[in-house]
This record gives sequence, structure tokens and C-alpha cells, in this order.
Amino acid sequence: MRVAIAEDVVLLREGISRVLRDGGFDVVAAVGDAEALLEAIERTPVDVAIVDIRMPPTHTDEGLLAAESLRAREPSIPVVVLSQAVEPAHAVRLLGDGRGGIGYLLKERVAAMDDLLEAIERVARGGTAIDPAVVAALVARRRQRDPLDELTAREREVLALMAEGRSNRAIASTLVIGDKTVETHVASIFSKLGLEAAADDHRRVIAVLTWLRRS
Repeated sequence: MRVAIAEDVVLLREGISRVLRDGGFDVVAAVGDAEALLEAIERTPVDVAIVDIRMPPTHTDEGLLAAESLRAREPSIPVVVLSQAVEPAHAVRLLGDGRGGIGYLLKERVAAMDDLLEAIERVARGGTAIDPAVVAALVARRRQRDPLDELTAREREVLALMAEGRSNRAIASTLVIGDKTVETHVASIFSKLGLEAAADDHRRVIAVLTWLRRS
């Protein structure tokens, strides 16, 4: 799988590159700014792009803008965005187009090699990978809304795992419960939130996050 990386901190960029190469990925470009990333992808097609949100020259949202530009020009290219801090608004902004192939991870996730590789592979397949800390922030921000207050503690756990992009089987394994029990919780969640469940795993993630971002 061909990967392009944009990260202005040299040590982190090299660290990510090494982790991916050790994991069997082909790192075709590792650059320090958003413009260089877009130029590299124009020269060499990639299967997934990994972008830091804050890069030169202003260190604000250059990476986010690059991800949006890349998605507009090449909708089929999956993008994983890395952030130093939990910024739910950025996650919502990325997910706003309703398409898959998007990941939003905290940089600390890079240290957990297996988690990072799993997230990248999931995004490359057209899925969604949202950092659990970002999911928790989104949920906490919406706690005052009545529909979410109706969820049980277990349903909140299932909802958080759904928003990370987990399948029902993966949720069952994580929570050590049966597949049928997960299906029951998922049906209850959608019912309480007024959402229509879909067979496609990514669609249900987007549905949940779309509801969470409503003002």
C-alpha cells in the first residue's frame, strides 16, 4: 500500500515512516508541509495520505485545508489526519461530506503501532477511524441533549465504538458480549437518537457523528 506523509516535525515524520515501512507499507513521500504533499501526490499516486493538521507557515489548519483540497481533487484518496490535541470541530469538518476513507487520530496514537496500522488500513478500505478521545469529546459536548441522555451506560460504550468505525463483531469482542446483544444495543441507539440504521458500517458512523454535531 502506497502512503504519503506530511509532518513538519522531522523526528515524528521519520518515526511514522519507519513504523509504516516496518508494517509493510510503501512510503512514497515524506514531506514537511501541505504544499509539498499535494505536489508529491500529483507526481506519484498513493493509496492513503497522512497529514498533520498544524504545519507551516502558520501552524493553524494547513493540513486540514490540504486534506479538504485533496478530497475535492481526488475523492477516492483516503486521508488520515493527525492532531496534537482533541479538536472535535476539525473531525466534524472532515466528516461533513458524508464519505468514507477518513481518519482523525491523536499523535499519541502513533506510539501504539498496531492501533495506528489498523486505523490506516481501515481508512484505506474506505472506512472511518476516529480517535476515542475525540469521540468522547463529541459525546460530552452533546450530553445536555435529551436523546443522548436516554442512552444507557452500555449503549454509550457501543456508540463510542461505532463512531470509531468498529463492526458489530469487533464491538462484541471489545466489550466481551454476544453479537446479538450488540445488535440489540445498536438498534436501541438508533431508535433513541431518531436515526435509521444502515447496513454499511461507515454510513452508521457518519449518521451518529452527524447527529452529535447538530447545534
